[in-house]
Amino acid sequence: MASSAPAISFAQSSDATIRGQAPADTDVVAKNTATGASRRTHSDKAGSYALVGLQPGTYTVDAGPGTQRTVTVTVASVFQLNLTAQQAAAAAPAEANAKELGAISVSATALQEVKTSEVGTLVSMRQIETTPAASRNFLEFADTVPGMVFTRNADGTTSLRSGAQASSNINVYIDGVGQKNYVLPGGVTGQNNSQGNPFPQLAVAEYKVITSNYKAEYDQLSSAAVTAETKSGTNEFHGDVFGSFTNTAMRAETPSEQNAGKKVDSHEKDYGFDIGGPILKDQAHFFLAYEGKEFDSPTAVTPQGDSTLWSKLPQSVQNEFGPANLPFKENNWFGKVDWEPTDRDRVEVSAKYRDETAISGVGDANTANAALNTRNTDKRFDIRWDHSTDSWFNRLQATYEDAFYTPTPIITGYGASYTELENRNQTIITDGASPLSFQNKGQKGPAISDDFTLNDVQWHGDHVIKMGVKFKSVKLTAQDAGDSNALYTYAVGPNGTESIPYQVQFGSPVPGVSPVATSRDKQFGTYIQDDWQVDDHWTFNLGVRWDYEETPSYLNYVTPSDVVAALNSQDPNAPTGQTYAQSLAKGGVNINDYISTGNNRKAKKNEIQPRLGFSNDLFGDEEHVIFGGWGRSYDRNLYESLQVEQTKSVLSQPTLLFNTPNVPCAPSATCIPWDPAYLNLANLQALVAGSTAGKEVDMVNNNLKAPYSDQLSIGMRNKIGEWNTSVTFVNIKSHDGIVYTLGNRYPDGSFWQNGSQPWSYGIPGFGSLIIGNNGLKTKTNQFLISAEKPYTADSHWGATIAYTYTNAVQNNDNNDPTDQYAFDFSTIGAYPFTGANVAKHRLVATGSLDGPWGFVFGGKLTLATPTADLNLACYGLPVTNQEVGSVNGAGCQAVSIRPPGTGRFIVGGKVFGYRDIDFQATKNFKIWGNFNGYVRIDLINAFNWNNYTQYIENFGSNGVLNKRAVVYNPIGDITGYPRTLKVTAGINF
Repeated sequence: MASSAPAISFAQSSDATIRGQAPADTDVVAKNTATGASRRTHSDKAGSYALVGLQPGTYTVDAGPGTQRTVTVTVASVFQLNLTAQQAAAAAPAEANAKELGAISVSATALQEVKTSEVGTLVSMRQIETTPAASRNFLEFADTVPGMVFTRNADGTTSLRSGAQASSNINVYIDGVGQKNYVLPGGVTGQNNSQGNPFPQLAVAEYKVITSNYKAEYDQLSSAAVTAETKSGTNEFHGDVFGSFTNTAMRAETPSEQNAGKKVDSHEKDYGFDIGGPILKDQAHFFLAYEGKEFDSPTAVTPQGDSTLWSKLPQSVQNEFGPANLPFKENNWFGKVDWEPTDRDRVEVSAKYRDETAISGVGDANTANAALNTRNTDKRFDIRWDHSTDSWFNRLQATYEDAFYTPTPIITGYGASYTELENRNQTIITDGASPLSFQNKGQKGPAISDDFTLNDVQWHGDHVIKMGVKFKSVKLTAQDAGDSNALYTYAVGPNGTESIPYQVQFGSPVPGVSPVATSRDKQFGTYIQDDWQVDDHWTFNLGVRWDYEETPSYLNYVTPSDVVAALNSQDPNAPTGQTYAQSLAKGGVNINDYISTGNNRKAKKNEIQPRLGFSNDLFGDEEHVIFGGWGRSYDRNLYESLQVEQTKSVLSQPTLLFNTPNVPCAPSATCIPWDPAYLNLANLQALVAGSTAGKEVDMVNNNLKAPYSDQLSIGMRNKIGEWNTSVTFVNIKSHDGIVYTLGNRYPDGSFWQNGSQPWSYGIPGFGSLIIGNNGLKTKTNQFLISAEKPYTADSHWGATIAYTYTNAVQNNDNNDPTDQYAFDFSTIGAYPFTGANVAKHRLVATGSLDGPWGFVFGGKLTLATPTADLNLACYGLPVTNQEVGSVNGAGCQAVSIRPPGTGRFIVGGKVFGYRDIDFQATKNFKIWGNFNGYVRIDLINAFNWNNYTQYIENFGSNGVLNKRAVVYNPIGDITGYPRTLKVTAGINF
């Protein structure tokens, strides 16, 4: 049966499905009340039917006289709807949810999806419109879903993550098209270090967040899936125009501003419009949306690491501490045209254009001298054709994407970085841009897919079988560095900062060779998914998918012959006859695992991913449902991690060491006496011209795998009065994240001698060896509890409650889960598992209320316990030159320490690290005819609670760890906003 079907797809559906019982052997027709679009099928001899490929919205569903129902279906969900005359009559009094569709008011029942095995939650248009919001980023509302955390950093950049995994591991699907970033972190294109919004909020109708056990159609993720449906034009013309504003006078001071005694000028402006309507009534419609954003965000420059060393920095550097601001501008467009020439066909064409400019890179440990001028663009074009019959549905879809991120340093030339003397992997402050500040990273190319759904299959119950394939050819681009900056590093100890740097890193191009790596990436995937409804109680979701990817620049890369020769040459620090490769082998590094011949790397063909789920409606009334499942999901390795072999060799960033009193090094081609002339970049480049001295060599394992996660869940949904509740236990284990470690070894193979790592024992004639392997892991257990009282027009109010308990560990002592470098231990396998940088307890509650005189009120409460500080603690433990447990050879310990809470909520002690209460009030009024206006006020962080993100570390001394080794920095950056008042005004028709 499957082999006789048309070509089949890999697209992630944002459509809805309605299935159930109707009169036997009869037509079942669903007509969209807003657009006039129809979808039809035919019930079988037992009366079973399934309507698939429905755009989210309100439909009149009819299976003959007396069966008509008007219902609302939501994005990416499956609903049960029985259409016998008796059931339609019984349901009629409950159909009290008024839907305003232009001048039309439709009474509809909002169907609830309860029989899915997925762990997911809908974010409705009502929530988007009434929940207080600090930004126009539609992903902000995903914060209301158990297990999800949306973060706005002090520099205005945002991220969305689930559990202990990084933001890179999510995927967002808009109208079924994945927005995955293949090159950079952030999960979706445009969200790496961005203050902007991935998509115009005006264009988003609603979306669903699935945190685990998604079906087999979802690809290229190992964390959460967000699937959104965009708005379409209807048979009535409709439009909106809005503008919102806040500035310095409308917000409280940040902690750093209070400490500095001055308030940095800032403002935020959001503005935009949308318009949609008919081209041909009931057949063709258009929709256009635009949103612009301009703001200056306040941030703070704050040193990191051991706080006792901050006062030892040069005064000129200390003068850079304190408040700063970051200007930003964004233009965001989306347009769509749909055409339904018959009740069997739908054609949809859409396009997106996003353009951002920003000053970024300032804040935390980066001073204003490290600022970047950043350009961020994201363009996408999609076209699809849906065709349906009574028994099957097909979607053919083609897409094209073009997304690029291009930061460049504002100041070129000299820059300085300051590190701890005892732990030189810990940066205290950076006062200038490194050669790595130049980047040109992006992706562009087409994709084509087709998916096919059989909705009329009976065998021991009713089956809806969906299957598909996709092919994508996308050109990946990465430039990692430039050649106009040098970053000098100084050691800071108890006696002050050394007067001369102990190392310098700078750009050194190879003449005539492009520093840009490119690769025509080819992706193929296929899946089959069976939603099997056995009876009124049992439903099984059984699926499997397979993915395959080729990245030619990794697979076909040839390790330069001079690197291979150097690896097999005499180790200058070893006995005669011992090569550097033999020194590495003594230390457990088989260099042949990393030397590529151009044909010894193979793309993996074993990415088979079973997705198995079940639900049991205990009494067959959709009020008490037990559900669960297990699945595997493969993500992908980011291209910026794969391409370093190539870019480091053509535009290397050599690191030269200088023999200083506090940081001595053995004299060699890469360890030289300091000369003030080396403060000139041209003199540094002349030192290595025509040579490989000091040039870092990055090598990636020939047997590299894609990261993946295994997801297990069990839970129960209950309907209690008007409330829908859910309690779920989730276990997620992620594996095989790529990570880079120091490959250097001492001549005897050791990684530690005299408490030091072999940084100056690099490849003969080159610099350090950095090797990339799989090995990053997380282990997460969560309890997810949610309760929702859906809004209805009769009750005038709605509410959601989401509580998450998380116990998570990871094997990297780094607060940033997107950082793929780990230098504190010899291998990633030697790293201990420590607590992840995730709050143990998190509660998010929202509510909305229709008030008198056209008012609508909304509120949001967020509470979370402190997140842990992950770092390497050096506090005087004995130097053993052995890695034992969580202690490395220098006597420093990998730790995860949660600082004390900074505040309470109503009752109890100071247990929270994050507290926020937001309010909004909207006054709606009629202007004339169908023209309406509104004024809205959002009060963000109403009680001005400081939600600190930076830590002060004072781990201890003489081998004794302080009881309070980590506290929040009370004058450092905060996440979210200080108390802020935002005013919005708009009109709609």
